[in-house]
Amino acid sequence: MSEVDFEGTVVLEKLAQIDRLDAFLDAVDADDFDQARALMKRAKIDSKTIAIVLKKMANAED
Repeated sequence: MSEVDFEGTVVLEKLAQIDRLDAFLDAVDADDFDQARALMKRAKIDSKTIAIVLKKMANAED
């Protein structure tokens, strides 16, 4: 998946399926990259998508 093809809704849906959406959103708000990564791995989100999400988190601070 490229950043152009990225669909954030899928990430949120997978996190909701494991009842960790609120924890993920808290991690994003706190700029807790390690926690966000761990939650996405737990939700079985692929590594390319995780990398895109973390990049978007880092760029959101600019």
